[in-house]
Amino acid sequence: MKQSLNIVKVGGAILEDNDSLKAFTDAFAEIKGAKLLIHGGGRSATRFASRLGIETTMVNGRRITDDAMLEVVTMVYGGDVNRRLVASLQSLSCNAIGLTGADLNLVTSRRRPPVDGIDYGNVGDVVSINSKAFKDLLSIGAVPVIAPLTHDMNGHLLNTNADTMAGEIASGLAEIFDVTLTFCFEKNGVLSDSANDDSVIPLIDRQLFARLREEKVVEGGMIPKLDNAFKAIDRGVRQVKIIHYSRISTPGAGTTIV
Repeated sequence: MKQSLNIVKVGGAILEDNDSLKAFTDAFAEIKGAKLLIHGGGRSATRFASRLGIETTMVNGRRITDDAMLEVVTMVYGGDVNRRLVASLQSLSCNAIGLTGADLNLVTSRRRPPVDGIDYGNVGDVVSINSKAFKDLLSIGAVPVIAPLTHDMNGHLLNTNADTMAGEIASGLAEIFDVTLTFCFEKNGVLSDSANDDSVIPLIDRQLFARLREEKVVEGGMIPKLDNAFKAIDRGVRQVKIIHYSRISTPGAGTTIV
């Protein structure tokens, strides 16, 4: 029987507000057994870039990462955000270790080619996951906290979407673990009524997803999140959950994707 592994992705405003960050790390620390955390930090990167006089350019929700912006995201993701998460978890006796995809060759990527004439710059698409290195870290009781930075085989750092990175890591580790992947954010789950935080849809399968899309109950940024969820399940992840950041250790909470 495979060992259970909980993989959690966090991002957004949660990482910028001290109270939200504390509520999240409290909940994450309560998860029993093997676990790892992947985080974003795009809002913090935008704020830091502005302070440095560096313009942020987004296309279809994706950050254009030129050389100057790569320096910013490396400092913010691999430095400020990652260190604050690790320190908060250590205060809760959670033996966190802050890493990027470049550390231990954990996540290898290739630079994304231009898409529809748009050059995204130093952005990485995941090529491989070093499952053995992850397993070794988890076997000694470490809790990896992974910043969304990867590298190519020429030694170049690349900015990589944290949601995608979480899905790829979960899929790669599903070969050796019984993986649950959790995306946490500010809502209680996938909602049937966006104005009602209590209207959580508890379970979504592919048929229901198709109907929710057709009825425009699910739209915008939730569509790629759910697309990534079903992709992970197709590649061996046991289940995917979408849940409020403070309830990730609460049984039955949020939306489960099957």
